[in-house]
Amino acid sequence: MQVLRTACCRPIVHTANTRSRARRFSLQAVPVLAVVMCGWAFPSMPALAQQAGAATMPSASAAPATVAASGAAPATRADGIYFPEALHRGVERLQGAWGSVRGVWDGTVGKSLNETGAGTPRWEPPAVQGLADATVDASRPLGLLQTWQAAMVNDPTLRAARAQAVAGRERLPQAQSQLRPSLSLSASRFKNDSERDSVNFLGQSQTTNERYVSQNETLTLRQPLYRQPQQAAVRQAGYLVQDAEAVLARETQNLGIRVTGIYLEALLSRDQLALVQAQKAFLTTQLDAARKGLAGGTGTRTDVDEVQARLDLNRAQELEAMQQVELSRRQVQALVNRPVGELARLEPARLILQSPKPTSVEEWVSMAVASSPEVRSLQAQRDASREEMAKARAGHLPTLDLVAQVQRSRSENLNSPQSGYVNGSVGLQLNVPIYQGGYVDSVSRQAQAEYLRAGELIEALRLDLGIRVHKEHRGITEGIARVQALEVAVRSADVAVDSARKSVAAGTRTLLDVLNAEQQRVQVLRDLAQARYMTLMATVRLEALAGRVDEGLMARVGAALGG
Repeated sequence: MQVLRTACCRPIVHTANTRSRARRFSLQAVPVLAVVMCGWAFPSMPALAQQAGAATMPSASAAPATVAASGAAPATRADGIYFPEALHRGVERLQGAWGSVRGVWDGTVGKSLNETGAGTPRWEPPAVQGLADATVDASRPLGLLQTWQAAMVNDPTLRAARAQAVAGRERLPQAQSQLRPSLSLSASRFKNDSERDSVNFLGQSQTTNERYVSQNETLTLRQPLYRQPQQAAVRQAGYLVQDAEAVLARETQNLGIRVTGIYLEALLSRDQLALVQAQKAFLTTQLDAARKGLAGGTGTRTDVDEVQARLDLNRAQELEAMQQVELSRRQVQALVNRPVGELARLEPARLILQSPKPTSVEEWVSMAVASSPEVRSLQAQRDASREEMAKARAGHLPTLDLVAQVQRSRSENLNSPQSGYVNGSVGLQLNVPIYQGGYVDSVSRQAQAEYLRAGELIEALRLDLGIRVHKEHRGITEGIARVQALEVAVRSADVAVDSARKSVAAGTRTLLDVLNAEQQRVQVLRDLAQARYMTLMATVRLEALAGRVDEGLMARVGAALGG
């Protein structure tokens, strides 16, 4: 359907040679043109033709009277065109028509698009934001659970992963938008200086100079009807969203491992400092006793020198232990992003180390393969690669769009500069790709290779998960046995120190034997503390491989530590 109206016509003179010079300037009235054009897009075309000739393009003499009758301030344009009430009518028509379009869209195509990727898990920040400021209480020792809760809010690495997940979720609406209607407005305005050479009826050459302003506004509505590449892109975007959520889940599991490792390292460094200081007190007492024995004639100079050498070494170990305590404290502070006070202390009486449940390693491997965020991420990447293959193959298929267009033009005809027209059209646009230089085939091969690569990465990850699960499972079971053996060794070391002291008093042993027995006792205590923390760490790592690090696990481990 086309409607053509000529605003004003002049006799057309045969043009032998036409030279036109156009200069484009800044278009300041684009918003006004957009509203007016959108108002023209939806009335009937005959009425539109009448408006084009009578309302929107009045003569210069009629414009002031029209403005005065409407009571509106004149909106003067450079070419003498006035827009009295067209702006308000255009806004009302645009609102009504766009509401109808959105109603049809939401009830049909939009509903189907919104259902795409409906099963995709999404990260919801309010579940974490509630932990913001209630996790660290300076009046109480900082426990493992409180540290984890504070890190869930304040850890920069996890916050970056959340932001990345939010950004990844935007891939789906971006892909869906390619199947939704698009409305665009283009407008142009030129100032023309035309010089025409012609021959009159007497055969004489004459030149005509004419200056005028030409303008064009086009409003286009496009609705894709058949686009297989975009359909595949929507499915691919859903898998990419799943990949982003899996990456966020992986970072959450890794945060549990990092928090537990740093917290247990802080406790171990504090325990080692306490052992070094206890050994320092013991050596100081022994040095005093050796000096008194030497003064009384019952001791030797060798005993004094031996104790002094060990005491000097102990002081160096104390400095190193103090540095490690400060470093580990700062690492905890970096996790919670605030100063921390006293940490919870390990209570051996409350520490109950349990074997993994289920006890079978194969069951843990199956759980890890089924629930690991790393596996879910690679599976989503593989599915996305499959859709990339479908999208690449669809490059050979045609596309079909519904296009509706309204175009208004004025003074664009060189032969009749003062003419204008309004043209409305609705139709289907078919695009059939024939040959693109081998691009589609190349992209298809690339997508197929990426799909095979993703499958091999999944298989490699499964094998690696099996190895890691076996390692952490044995770390727990063998760690429990090692802790039990070291507890017996501590009791034996206490007995050995006591026996060495009695033997020195009886004259059958020397002070060096007592020092060696005490050194062995300190080493056993250090090994026992390290074995306990390593067993707890293996428990958290095993749970993380299966994607089961949560508040409940942190509460159980923290309860064993007295926090």
